[in-house]
Amino acid sequence: MASDFEDPAYYINRELSWLEFNARVLEEAADTTQPLLERLRFLCIFSSNLDEFFEIRVAGIKQQVENQSDQEGPDGLSPEEVCDAIQQRAHQLVARQYDIWRHEVEPQLRKNGIVLCQRNDLAAEERAWAERYFTDEILPVLTPLAVDPSHPFPQVTNKSFNLIVTLRRPVSAHLAGFEIVQVPHNLPRLLTLPGSGQDRYRFIQIKEVIGLFLGSLFPGDEISDVNGFRVTRNSDLYIDDEEAENLLQTVEEELRKRNRGNAVRLEIEESCPPEMEEFLLQALQLKKADSYRHFEPLSFLHLLPVCAHEAFPHLRDRPWTPVIPKELASHSDLFDLIRRRDVLLHHPFESFGIIVDLLRRAADDPGVLGIRMTLYRTGGESPIVRALMRAAQNGKQVTALVEIKARFDEANNIVWARQLEEAGVHVVYGLLGLKTHCKMLEIIRRDPDRIRLYVHLGTGNYHVGTARLYTDLSLLTTRDDLTKEVGTLFNILTGLSRFHGIRKLLVAPFRMAEEFHERIAAETAFARQGKPARIIAKMNALVDPEIIKALYHASAAGVRIDLIVRGICCLRPGIPGVSERIRVVSIVGRFLEHSRIFYFENNGDPKIYLSSADWMPRNLYRRIEVAFPVEDPEIKKRLRGEILELYLSDCVKARELQPDGSYLRLKPASHRSPVQAQLQLRHLARAQLGFDRLPRPESIAIVPQQRPTLPPPPTEASSPLPEEPDLF
Repeated sequence: MASDFEDPAYYINRELSWLEFNARVLEEAADTTQPLLERLRFLCIFSSNLDEFFEIRVAGIKQQVENQSDQEGPDGLSPEEVCDAIQQRAHQLVARQYDIWRHEVEPQLRKNGIVLCQRNDLAAEERAWAERYFTDEILPVLTPLAVDPSHPFPQVTNKSFNLIVTLRRPVSAHLAGFEIVQVPHNLPRLLTLPGSGQDRYRFIQIKEVIGLFLGSLFPGDEISDVNGFRVTRNSDLYIDDEEAENLLQTVEEELRKRNRGNAVRLEIEESCPPEMEEFLLQALQLKKADSYRHFEPLSFLHLLPVCAHEAFPHLRDRPWTPVIPKELASHSDLFDLIRRRDVLLHHPFESFGIIVDLLRRAADDPGVLGIRMTLYRTGGESPIVRALMRAAQNGKQVTALVEIKARFDEANNIVWARQLEEAGVHVVYGLLGLKTHCKMLEIIRRDPDRIRLYVHLGTGNYHVGTARLYTDLSLLTTRDDLTKEVGTLFNILTGLSRFHGIRKLLVAPFRMAEEFHERIAAETAFARQGKPARIIAKMNALVDPEIIKALYHASAAGVRIDLIVRGICCLRPGIPGVSERIRVVSIVGRFLEHSRIFYFENNGDPKIYLSSADWMPRNLYRRIEVAFPVEDPEIKKRLRGEILELYLSDCVKARELQPDGSYLRLKPASHRSPVQAQLQLRHLARAQLGFDRLPRPESIAIVPQQRPTLPPPPTEASSPLPEEPDLF
């Protein structure tokens, strides 16, 4: 055994681990216990995830290969080896995706009256309607682009849908060349055919309508072949903060280039001839391995409107309305309640609207003097942004620390950052070379006794949409020792002063990594002394090799370690003498697991931190992140007993990481009640907002061979949930 734990065999490649996460998403699409449209939705999520993976991660690895980089990661794989392994696994997963669609989901949709039509499936009345729609709505915005020796292959934009048309002149009867027709991005991708309604709906993709009447674009020519294709391009932004005199302008310029990055993937229809595929690959400077042949649909994202269609509520999960805890609902003065005690909210089981309402009240409260806030993602038409603008208009001192480099939200953030500035908000665009990813809200209020700071710290974004789709945690507090440090941190970030005066908050990139290493080392020392030692960590990703080494040392010393890692996990559990005391589970369910919780036993005096950060190098060293301590005994008890141990007990949606890097889906033992953490948390949110009737934490501690008994959760079909428009 290598005492420094440097052996590449101890590490899983980051990119291949991410693909296994997307494979778990695909498992949800294959799960026949899921409602039908939820299975379709997971097929769409799989495609969306894969798009972003190719746009960012694969694009970066391809650049390393082109630059002939031989730099190996902790796993020992070169960029070229990683690229080859990605392509092999991605092709397998995409093939599985279409197998699920063709043989399982699409036939069931047909049985339930949902039909995706091809151009040759249309009845006479439907064809007449499609022709009118094409003439009136589509034809005016179509532009054919010739491809021949005098017209080079056009710059088709990222993720656009295109048709490549082969023409033959009737007079000479020889191949005249190709035409590229891009499907307009501002037209709906899916159309509802006439006669649809009640329990029968027929849909057609817009590209099928275009293909049906494409001849009107080429009068006098014969169309010999039409094939659809889609190109994925490098979409990362390349910004040198030190060279950018105006960061806002630089980001805007890079955004204009995003659709024109180098091609990294070609998707074509299954019927596309090999010679046409080769032509496209050459034009895009791609290799055969970069080409993906698909049956219909070429992009599952075109089918998202079906998932949310109002006609099929019986084919979806019952809607979930986040609850407002009884104590908060009965307390008219939220400021008074926060003064009395800390408040923990678990979203989306408990409403994020409480945070929005707090900010709205602060905007109009005459006692509020100022508001300071970090904003990473908020979404369009955000009530958060509107409340900040109203607060500024009401004469309060409002400062927003806006991260305009939040990936794929850059354009949105620029728009509302300018709106905030116009309303009188002081907008700060972050620190040089660092993304501001922490989630902090500070309200400065003059109470009858003194000026007091009301602080919200969270694990997720100030985004009302994702707050109903992601699991996250919010802490509301007026504890002086914590709120003063939040105030100090805001001053550091806005005033660009030196980092000082912060001891309770773990702030990256200054001392977060150091403190986590100290906490892991402390558990290691306790284990060697024969004292209680345990680590439970819940996060989105575990990548940092130094943290992984520290966990290996702790495991080898006898520390029991439970990791709940939704996505990437580069740690390899179950290696004798290295990680045999480490268990890693991933939960993929109805809600995206997004909360980060770090629990250290600390010899019987547990320390718990909540954070916006994962254990990844980018979070620990290249971002402004915050991990904040939870010190209220009742909240600590809730985090351990109601949340962490419940997730570790899941045997329905949990998968356990195996030593070879694969994941094994857990199943309840025959004599045990099934535990589904997210469903149980919904049940608890509605039935009991305290935890006095939960089992004691130690009674639900779990080992892989023995599942605990929890109160039996309700089934999805019988959950007494109110009706509400689905959010997916």
